[in-house]
Amino acid sequence: MIIKIQQLIEDIHAGNTGSPNEIAIKLGVSERMVFKYIDIIRTEFKAPVKYNRISKTYFFETSGNLDLRWQKKIK
Repeated sequence: MIIKIQQLIEDIHAGNTGSPNEIAIKLGVSERMVFKYIDIIRTEFKAPVKYNRISKTYFFETSGNLDLRWQKKIK
């Protein structure tokens, strides 16, 4: 699940998520699960995710960064 959420976050940053149905197909999950992932991103990570009905894509309302990958500290 975390990998799929990370992919969704990357797609949101890139501005090319597509509709919830297109996301579901891309991630190999149900549309209902896509809405759950979006809710997790909004509530657990406090990310300002919005949906543009005209361009049919999710986007972050304000600039920021949300990354779930481990990053090794350089000494």
